[in-house]
Amino acid sequence: MHSQMWSDMFVLGVPLVEKVLRAVLVYLFLVVALRLAGKRELAQLNPFDLVVLLTLSNTVQNAIIGEDNSVLGGMVGATTLLAANYLVVRFLYRHESIDRVVEGRPEVLIEGGRIRQDQLKKELITRAELEEAAHKHGFASLAEVERAVLEPGGALTFNAKKPAPEEERHRAVLARLDQVLAELSRLRTA
Repeated sequence: MHSQMWSDMFVLGVPLVEKVLRAVLVYLFLVVALRLAGKRELAQLNPFDLVVLLTLSNTVQNAIIGEDNSVLGGMVGATTLLAANYLVVRFLYRHESIDRVVEGRPEVLIEGGRIRQDQLKKELITRAELEEAAHKHGFASLAEVERAVLEPGGALTFNAKKPAPEEERHRAVLARLDQVLAELSRLRTA
């Protein structure tokens, strides 16, 4: 009984080379598929995109492990994925032109305070999703945003209109304090 348990845990159900090749092929497929799917999938802007990413990992699991359910097989698959990612990242770091093709370009969604509907449509981002992302970055509304960019990795970056809303509020408070001080000064002299 114990020998069967140890065998199930540490004896590979498929040859080691097949295990490594399966993981590398699935890794390459996912990199290409996610790149073609667009930055939105990486940004996880809504629950639907998150569900797709989570189920995608479960869908390709059997392609990586094959008929092998051993602990060692899982460790080989995981190690292969990590090693492949390490090598790809290092390669792309040294080859910027290839990295730009793989990563893509940033997409400007708001420029000069104007929403670029064509870019939202291209990236399949609704105005409500953009507003939600702006709220997460501390903006009360899109009217406060000068520029918004969807980065190649899926992150959204926002730049505030000048002056920033906090600066404007600060100036208003200072102006009110000046008025109060002037009124106090006037009352003292009266």
